[in-house]
Amino acid sequence: MADEAQAPTGAVAQPGAGQGIVMRILGQYIRDMSFENILVQKGVQGEIQPDLTVEVALDAKKRTVENQYEVLTKYKVTSKAKDSGAQLFILELEYAGLFHIENVPEDQMHPFLLIECPRQLFPFARRIVSDITRDGGFPPVNLDNVDFVAIYRNEVARRQQAQAAQAQPN
Repeated sequence: MADEAQAPTGAVAQPGAGQGIVMRILGQYIRDMSFENILVQKGVQGEIQPDLTVEVALDAKKRTVENQYEVLTKYKVTSKAKDSGAQLFILELEYAGLFHIENVPEDQMHPFLLIECPRQLFPFARRIVSDITRDGGFPPVNLDNVDFVAIYRNEVARRQQAQAAQAQPN
């Protein structure tokens, strides 16, 4: 027992000091989803080469239970025919996760919720998008990895620009 490390006399342990970040996914679910197969509604005519557009949005909020947060990832996948520009399908997916998070400094919580948590949810949302597009009669859409850091930085920059524009006298 002579090798045990001891805190200096008078030192007070800081809350969370020496403890690692705790993150548990308590649940994940589809909050809302729609798939509109416009191609079938208009009628299929020959071979069609799709051109995909993917939009991603993020949101997070604290729950009433201590250390619990809900993180929402929103995906909008649209497909148009390359040659005619005609709309083929629209897929909108809101995929959420309920997280228990401890030992993250308050100033780092916002980026943690909007970067790390969506990273954990992404593989499941990717699978849903692939299955729905395949079941809808199209080749399965396998979403490319999403750079959640870039999305976060862009949103922070957009908010700063909006605040600066509001502060400008007319």
